[in-house]
Amino acid sequence: MHKNLALIFLLLPAPFVSAADCISIHEAGQHVGETKCVTGKVLRVKVGRKNVHFLDFCEDQMACPFTVVIFSNDLKDVGDVRHLAGRTIEIRGAVKVYDGRPEIILSRISQITGGAAMIPPLPKNYDVENRGHFSAGRLYPSKKPAKIKAKPPTSSTYGNDVEGQEPPD
Repeated sequence: MHKNLALIFLLLPAPFVSAADCISIHEAGQHVGETKCVTGKVLRVKVGRKNVHFLDFCEDQMACPFTVVIFSNDLKDVGDVRHLAGRTIEIRGAVKVYDGRPEIILSRISQITGGAAMIPPLPKNYDVENRGHFSAGRLYPSKKPAKIKAKPPTSSTYGNDVEGQEPPD
């Protein structure tokens, strides 16, 4: 019996084994200052001032015991976090306190484990500074140089003159 149980644990995929190491969002406050794996369902992704993204795990975010923060300069390394809404994630990182609430700062995609780690990269035209609006500007093709008409040399003569002949009187 014990051999079969040990064999089952060996055959389990790594995400199931690592899920036992994760704590819930409600326990995160007890582990401030530690590097932990926290698991919870992301209800929505909000964008705050200076394009800081927040993963909300509760309906009332102000009463929620935990949050995940993604700064705008880290979005290129994390990906399109808007796709995390509705997913249960496992995030690993240092649990810190900000404004009296525990949080983990998400700065790279490897901090998220499981199926949620398969979020797409940011679209190429995603404007981080403009809160996600796709308006990174326009790229105009370079202007071709203007064709310059050849000017006739000033030393040439007009009319019936041919080089080497004297003009008729």
